[in-house]
Amino acid sequence: MQQLLKLRPSNSALDAAAGQAVVLTVWKKSLLFNCNGFTVYDGKGNLVFRVDNYMASSGSEIVLMDAAGKPLLTMRRKRLSLGDNWLVYDGETATNPEFSVKKHVSILNTKCLAHVAAGRNKNVMYEIEGSYAQRCCAVYDEKKRRVAEIKQKETVGGVAFGVDVFRLHVGPELDSSVAMAIVILLDQMFGSTRRFST
Repeated sequence: MQQLLKLRPSNSALDAAAGQAVVLTVWKKSLLFNCNGFTVYDGKGNLVFRVDNYMASSGSEIVLMDAAGKPLLTMRRKRLSLGDNWLVYDGETATNPEFSVKKHVSILNTKCLAHVAAGRNKNVMYEIEGSYAQRCCAVYDEKKRRVAEIKQKETVGGVAFGVDVFRLHVGPELDSSVAMAIVILLDQMFGSTRRFST
């Protein structure tokens, strides 16, 4: 489990205080005109991650980049699979996935949204529960400890921003880029657009 928890080396300014929780503001909008994607800021307002979808594609590949545009993780829809199943690779590689995210399909457990497993392994390492549509869900490890949480962002007066701007709370046990990849894939599985397209 440790290989996935600390999957990536520390993320410069974001994880400078390694071992501490991080709160990110996620905006479901690309910085580029006429693109779909995400823009993610840290607590000081610095750009941390971005996703810019440049082309009208089938939504089968998404790249999470750092602020400078360097690819951190590439998410590819698994071909010929039942349900929504994604493989996540380091950088822009296409071999040996770091982890996979699969949409949970069952009439018995309605709280569970998706499962995360290391590589192509089927052993669940994380489970995501809640409602992504309401921006109210959490990522739990195999011991049911919350390691990340998605919450609606509110103004000082308590007014919610809506579903396009929300907070991602990431515990010290999980790398922030892995948590953001999970958010992107939840949006693919349960978001209003269902996939990036123009």
